[in-house]
Amino acid sequence: MQNKGLIKLFALLFGLVSIYQLSYTFIGGKVEDEAKSYAESRISDAEDNFVSKREDLEASYLDSIGDNSILGFTNYNEAKKKELNKGLDLKGGINVTLQISVKDILKGLANNTKSPIFNKALADADAASKDSDDTYVELFFNAFEKIKGDTKLASPDIFANKGLSGEVNFQMSDDEVKPIIRRKIDESIISAFEVLRERIDGFGVTQPNIQREGNSGRILVELPGARDIARAQGLLSSTAQLEFWETYEPNNPELQGFFFQTNEKLKSLIDVADVKEPIKKESELDSLLSDVSADSLDIAGQVNPLFDKFQLGAQSYAVGVAAIQDTAEIGAYLRMKEVRRLLPANLQFVKFLWERPSEGSEIAELYALKSNRDNTPRISGDVVSDARDEFVNGKPAVTMSMNTKGAKEWEKLTGDAYTNRTGIAIVLDNKVYTAPGVSSGPISGGRSEITGTFTVNETKDISNVLRAGKLPASAEIIQSEVVGPSLGQEAIDSGFTSFMIAMAIVLVWMIFYYGKAGGFADIALLLNILLIFGVLTSLSAVLTLPGIAGIVLTIGMSVDANVLIFERIKEELAKGKGKSLAVADGFSNALSSILDANITTGLTAIILFIFGSGPIKGFATTLLIGILTSLFTAIFITRLLVDWYVEGQGRSLDFSTGLTKNLFKNINIDFLSKRKIAYVFSAILVGVSVFSLATNGLQQGVDFIGGRSYQVRFEQSVNPSEISSELNDVFGSGTQVKTFGESNQIKITTAYKVDVEGIEVDNEIQDKLYVALQKYLPDGISEQNFKVGSGDKSIGILQSVKVGPTIADDIKNNAFLAILGSLAVVFLYILFRFRKWQFSLGAVAAVFHDVMIVLGIFSLFGTIMPFNMEIDQAFIAAILTVIGYSLNDTVVVFDRIREIIGERGWRGGDNINLALNSTLGRTLNTSLTTLVVLLAIFIFGGESLRGFMFAMLIGVIVGTYSSLFIATPVMFDTLSKSSQAAGLENSSVEQETEEVK
Repeated sequence: MQNKGLIKLFALLFGLVSIYQLSYTFIGGKVEDEAKSYAESRISDAEDNFVSKREDLEASYLDSIGDNSILGFTNYNEAKKKELNKGLDLKGGINVTLQISVKDILKGLANNTKSPIFNKALADADAASKDSDDTYVELFFNAFEKIKGDTKLASPDIFANKGLSGEVNFQMSDDEVKPIIRRKIDESIISAFEVLRERIDGFGVTQPNIQREGNSGRILVELPGARDIARAQGLLSSTAQLEFWETYEPNNPELQGFFFQTNEKLKSLIDVADVKEPIKKESELDSLLSDVSADSLDIAGQVNPLFDKFQLGAQSYAVGVAAIQDTAEIGAYLRMKEVRRLLPANLQFVKFLWERPSEGSEIAELYALKSNRDNTPRISGDVVSDARDEFVNGKPAVTMSMNTKGAKEWEKLTGDAYTNRTGIAIVLDNKVYTAPGVSSGPISGGRSEITGTFTVNETKDISNVLRAGKLPASAEIIQSEVVGPSLGQEAIDSGFTSFMIAMAIVLVWMIFYYGKAGGFADIALLLNILLIFGVLTSLSAVLTLPGIAGIVLTIGMSVDANVLIFERIKEELAKGKGKSLAVADGFSNALSSILDANITTGLTAIILFIFGSGPIKGFATTLLIGILTSLFTAIFITRLLVDWYVEGQGRSLDFSTGLTKNLFKNINIDFLSKRKIAYVFSAILVGVSVFSLATNGLQQGVDFIGGRSYQVRFEQSVNPSEISSELNDVFGSGTQVKTFGESNQIKITTAYKVDVEGIEVDNEIQDKLYVALQKYLPDGISEQNFKVGSGDKSIGILQSVKVGPTIADDIKNNAFLAILGSLAVVFLYILFRFRKWQFSLGAVAAVFHDVMIVLGIFSLFGTIMPFNMEIDQAFIAAILTVIGYSLNDTVVVFDRIREIIGERGWRGGDNINLALNSTLGRTLNTSLTTLVVLLAIFIFGGESLRGFMFAMLIGVIVGTYSSLFIATPVMFDTLSKSSQAAGLENSSVEQETEEVK
């Protein structure tokens, strides 16, 4: 081997850089362990809320020593920024996909026009978006074209308005306007992206990840380690629409008369027999409402749809008060058309908004705001130039400064409020945060405060979103995954255990089978793992639990490369060549097979990276990095070690041990003569699979059908059937409950309100789950402790996933495209390498065979196996990996067939049997090693990986069989014995001649 010195230098530098990069991870981990020990020594388990107190003390400790020098070259704060990124499944946290509303952006660009054609086109685009993969703006343009008549996009009442006057004019055609609108939408999404980035930077988590997903208007946000999940969700989805409104006076007689008329009207609109007396807790509601005399209403003894849940009068500028649980129902009453018609003419545009209740409160106040025909506030938030979280009179508050325009409007608004004796409602995202009065006349200068019953974190978040600015459009969470910290730690433990067991098995097996040469392969393998983690850290890539599985799979592939090399060296030694020459020829002859096998697997990994998301993308990333580092260590590092040993005097290097020396020697199986039996056997398996798929189908996870799933753990074993029947009463039929791992753990899947977006629905479902499951929970566990992310606990919701129906369709389509794309790419690559379409057909036939059998087994045994066998993104990753592995096997066999036919001729297929027998040792050795590795992950890798690993286990077994009994026979039967076989022989000889040149 040439340039050994250069390779040694590169390997040394590569290893040192990897160690340097990983040092930050070890330094950060060590400091955090010290902080944890410090907190545990100061706060005992006997204290109330000790977990939260320890977390606060840990954070305080880390903050105090964050800039202290460590080892002279870094500190904790720097180490945290450079350490290995861990995904949600290893660290806990939240992962959401936000959909920026392109519809809202279009409305804004059109200045909220009332053009019937424009709004009809929007409605048509809404309907079309449910069944189309096209972007919303293209669907809008298509809908507009169909109904526009003589109307143009450049009409004064659409896009040729004052806001776009510098870019759109009346003379422009639709084709000229469209690129301008596309650009404006893209700019708005970039603006939303930057606003979210600013908010996330102020949230305080380390290593957040935010990225756009193409031109879809979707933004992916990952906040690993985020523990306050509700706060994170609110921060991401809040539009930060800050508004200032003047309230009506609370005792306005016309308003009070309206509420009495509404109560009477509702008696005729709804079935009063169904209206039950609300159940209220005596402790707070009675005391807070004690100043409101219901007796004065003279309605005692009657059924009153409104006044049974709403009390007039409050201690502020609000018009009334109600229990929080009734606010949605009362709001719906007040929005009814029949009720709105009861408003007097001077109140017809009144806007009703609820206050943002303080934490722990059971009631909320209702405000009546002076609005107008266009429903626009007196002052909007875009006049705010700065916002800060401060303490006012010893309480957390938000102070704001306004620009010149805002200061003038603020002075006018405060003057009106002073004159009319009304309040000024400060509204953020349709919630009244505070509504102070004005006691000393108009206020100049444009400085104002938002006060109320806030926590420090709440004021930080409010000031953060006001400084960052409002989102240009609403942002709905269409997909989310929340992982509790305890589940993340369990995933780290199980992943590490499976990794170490798989590693130990491989290291021992290589020495057992190849002796000293196996030891050299083990050294190269350990370096390979160091390089993988070093590259992951350098690229700031995210390590996920499937990513650990990808690294373990890489171990198997690295072993495969060394097995190929050692088997070829043994063949060269059997021909009587000297050790040095045999080593050189063995590495040279194995190179083609190693490259082909890794390239085909790499191609499927690239497709998986393109179409996958989240943890699956992490799997593809580690697999791609592992392929490159495996090639380097197997081809160069193992070669360096073997050459060094062989060149030493008096050293003997055998590539086997006494027990394995004669294994797979002198084997002469006539594979081709058994191909018809294999065809029949495989046809039966595929036929059964197709029949089961047609009748039973597959258990599709929420990734593909949409919905919400929750992984819930209890203290004792529970009966899933019993819980299922109870939850079906709560959420409706279709709610599924299955045991997930241990008998005290279940997975709940429901499509309840799957079409409704918003954090309110998520909270509603978790509230209902808590109530329904309370009898199975330990005494004293609160709803807050039951919910995701509420502390370092192991009882309650450990993980939740939400997938909206639109993104579910996209995931399903991407999965389909990924599988088709991988088959097409592989067909073309094999056609390019082997120059005959028959080889490509054989490989694709084998892959199709393998995929159908894996799908069939999941269809047949999906409801029988004691682990999760749902079809989700992880399953698609497993299918693509099976495709890659099957091709890996097939390409190695094909490569040997091409080589032997090139040397010895076709001979009626006899040499194909010879090629199959000569690779049998490598095929079985690699397959068994990979199976043992996968089995280690299957057993020890945790419940979430079991279905994933089971698919791969089946795939490896079936893939090994198909490379011998499907791919090669199909190629043999379609490749004629005359001209095409001769052509193969000639092309092989020509290729070898070119390689020699």
